[in-house]
Amino acid sequence: MTPSAPNPSTAQARVVVDELIRHDVRDVVLCPGSRSAPLALALAAAERAGRIRLHVRIDERGAGFLALGLALASRRPVPVVVTSGTAVANLHPAMVEAAHSGVPVLALTANRPPELRGTGANQTIDQVGIFGPHARAVVELGVAGDADVEHRHWRAAIGRAVLTATAPTDPGPVQVDLAFREPLVPEPGDEGSGGAGGDDDEADRGGRAGGIPEGRPDGRPWVNRAGAGVDSVPADSAVAVDLTRPTLVVAGAGAQPVAGLMGVPTVAEPGAPAPLHPVHPLAVPALRPEQVVVLGRPTLHRAVSRLMADPDVDLVVLDAGPRSPNPTGSAAELADSVLTGWGVDEAWTARTGDADARARAAVDLRLDQHLADGGPTGLHVARAVARGVAPGDRLVVGASNAIRDLSFVGPLDPDVTVYANRGASGIDGTVSTAVGVALASSGRTVALLGDLTFLHDVVGLCTGPLESRPEDLTIVVADDDGSGIFALLEQGDPRFATDFDRVFGTPHGADLAALCAGFGAEFADVDLPGLESLLADRAPAGLRVVRVATSRAGLRDLHAALRADAVDAAPEGGR
Repeated sequence: MTPSAPNPSTAQARVVVDELIRHDVRDVVLCPGSRSAPLALALAAAERAGRIRLHVRIDERGAGFLALGLALASRRPVPVVVTSGTAVANLHPAMVEAAHSGVPVLALTANRPPELRGTGANQTIDQVGIFGPHARAVVELGVAGDADVEHRHWRAAIGRAVLTATAPTDPGPVQVDLAFREPLVPEPGDEGSGGAGGDDDEADRGGRAGGIPEGRPDGRPWVNRAGAGVDSVPADSAVAVDLTRPTLVVAGAGAQPVAGLMGVPTVAEPGAPAPLHPVHPLAVPALRPEQVVVLGRPTLHRAVSRLMADPDVDLVVLDAGPRSPNPTGSAAELADSVLTGWGVDEAWTARTGDADARARAAVDLRLDQHLADGGPTGLHVARAVARGVAPGDRLVVGASNAIRDLSFVGPLDPDVTVYANRGASGIDGTVSTAVGVALASSGRTVALLGDLTFLHDVVGLCTGPLESRPEDLTIVVADDDGSGIFALLEQGDPRFATDFDRVFGTPHGADLAALCAGFGAEFADVDLPGLESLLADRAPAGLRVVRVATSRAGLRDLHAALRADAVDAAPEGGR
């Protein structure tokens, strides 16, 4: 075999990488493995040629979330490459989150050829379609044969995968399974000419660099999405909303701006578009809207869920495709768009604005009192972060209490971009997601996490000496030595106090400073004023972890007091 005719597995990998680049892929995450060696070598050569940026990680679960973070911040599809067997299974949590958040992650899973499956061959499992409903599609390339004949199929298959992952109506993750036969490495003399285009410009012109058949001229992808009239909406897919009625918008995870609703009072979860007229979630029980319009998928507040389930409230859900939210089953109408031909009720807007201001003042007063009497909680840390981030910053927020705390102590500056894994709302992979966001962005990234969220993905700090590291990522950990959210739920009822800490609170006693030292990450243990000072300093911080010791003692009573204070402070008359 000569360099101009690489072996089939090498040729297939080079074609795949070349076609991914033609589809505007710029970042790829790779985990080491033997069966995935053809892709690994093709990617490494492509990076040397300046065509992609490669991120190598040793843990597949974290690698999947790193790809998720890169895709979120870059708004491009990001492949994650793994070898066969349990390596594929470890991508499942990230694929679940990507599926429910609509993020274009491509799982490129190396596989054994068909003759080795079902024979007891090492590191071989039934992995085609392993992600089930959490992959928008499964693209199986099959064992490579003659590249001159089959490269069109490979390129078209990659195109199908990318176009499915980035579909305008229902984007999400796709599995691309590649069965590689040995040899898994280039033939002697062909080692340096891979890289899906090698080190010259011939590949960009569609030439045969790297010994692979040419793609489309001028670097175009083999198959592309035809232009569509995205601005046209069928008449029967829109619903008229009379904004002269008292109307509340609820903007949850994945919400997008809707021009006709920008001036309507809105309860916006962190990450939703910043509303012109925000409504604090604790003010909701004191308001009585006649209709609610739902954007995205609300995930945080029980008061909002109760409002959406109220049979006396007209509920309109803006349809976002097959995963449109209707969690209470109460929506009377699902629509692709809204038609708003009437002005917003000014008296209603003033009333909701007054309720919002009163609720925020009541929260601040109660938190100040609690800090003086009993020390900081996660709410206090979230407030310091909300006040410390600046326009242009990116804020990655962990699940559980962190994002709920932030929703109580905002609003954030509208020019702060918020990322949160709210598709499946798990605590896993958040450190890796934050690293991905930071690597795909310029300027400062701040992450707000609880201690269990941090510990669950502490291996996300493990970045090899040859890898790119974030230039300015501060991970703020509100450490209450366990899980505080269960204290706020039914499990936190005092009648379960005997077993609560063991089976729900789960104290761990972990030494975060020692863990960070082991991974070579800068660490600081600070109080609230120290956190405020760190966030006020705009100098690039590299990758650092900042721990603030908090307490979950009395957290249930504090939240009950916050709810009561907001109701007491509310203006008379909900409408």
